[in-house]
Amino acid sequence: MTTAQTQELDVQPTPLALLLLGREADPKSERGVECPGDLPSPSDPDLVERARAAKEKLGDKVFVLGHHYQRDEVIQFADVTGDSFKLARDAAARPEAEYIVFCGVHFMAESADILTSDDQKVVLPDLAAGCSMADMATAEQVAECWDVLTEAGIAEQVVPVSYMNSSADIKAFTGKHGGLICTSSNAKRALDWAFEQGEPDSTKVLFLPDQHLGRNTAVRDMDMSLDDCVVYNPHKPNGGLTADELRNAKMILWRGHCSVHGRFSLDSVNDVRERIPGVNVLVHPECKHEVVAAADYVGSTEYIIKALEAAPAGSKWAIGTELNLVRRLANRFAPEGKEIVFLDKTVCFCSTMNRIDLPHLVWTLESLAEGNLVNRIEVDKETESFAKLALERMLALP
Repeated sequence: MTTAQTQELDVQPTPLALLLLGREADPKSERGVECPGDLPSPSDPDLVERARAAKEKLGDKVFVLGHHYQRDEVIQFADVTGDSFKLARDAAARPEAEYIVFCGVHFMAESADILTSDDQKVVLPDLAAGCSMADMATAEQVAECWDVLTEAGIAEQVVPVSYMNSSADIKAFTGKHGGLICTSSNAKRALDWAFEQGEPDSTKVLFLPDQHLGRNTAVRDMDMSLDDCVVYNPHKPNGGLTADELRNAKMILWRGHCSVHGRFSLDSVNDVRERIPGVNVLVHPECKHEVVAAADYVGSTEYIIKALEAAPAGSKWAIGTELNLVRRLANRFAPEGKEIVFLDKTVCFCSTMNRIDLPHLVWTLESLAEGNLVNRIEVDKETESFAKLALERMLALP
């Protein structure tokens, strides 16, 4: 790729090993995230029996959490399924479980460790299961951003709000600087709280790390304009913004996004409406603003599931979220005559989420059954205390 092409695509170098895992890259999505179009064939059936045997041997000592985006071969062994925050809370509600096996990605396991007791051990079956969005905001980058805000004379007016899809370090930064965590379900309530912390006309929010959720919530739900939002790019000096742009903004959005939801485009929406007359377009708020504006319904993963549960028989739906979940919902509601399709023609799994496969789960369960603790996720005490503070502020929201 030439230098000119690199500049045109705005592809920036990154020190994060996670982004080197993919064999191919779609620069318009996220660097290094592979979209092969399909996954390998299901794992060896013998592994199913091995997983069952190991889980049965462990009994109540183990509690397996399965995120909605996991493969079916893994989900079948989950004691509970849900989004990242629901699962972390479910883990905290099971103090008798010595081992919490989190079938998700790294930041989710960190959140579970923060919310569970010191006696519980959180395990991630594959340590390479990260999140490209969470890794788009490092502690060093965010500290540098805060210095930029300080130099612009506005740091005291800024309240950080961090999406659940962030590292423990970013959650801790948020708690330390008077902010709170949000989910895609309560982002508006979190932003309302943040703007209430200071003077109405001067308070600003630094929203980390997903620019799209921050923008969509501010514009769709809070009557702000796109002009009220600026994007801070950590790869550019001063975030690529002038001091005046920072002072005039209400929402300072971190330049991060979800590699899966970021793929959906306005063309995707227009195309599916042409192909399927009468289709309802339902997308996650991590999608780009123009996609959200063109959709019929917008909501979190749990919202998507509930909307399809309540949908009338014979209705047609195009869903803009991760493919494993869309497939599972399509199969679940097919007997009711509900037609459910993936919003985009280009199939893209969450490649890091799919690193948790049945062989990794079997290895984890068998190791634990033999008394060998593997792949423990443990957040240091100082980070945990500030991150928990940010989470507790969210839990206290009305």
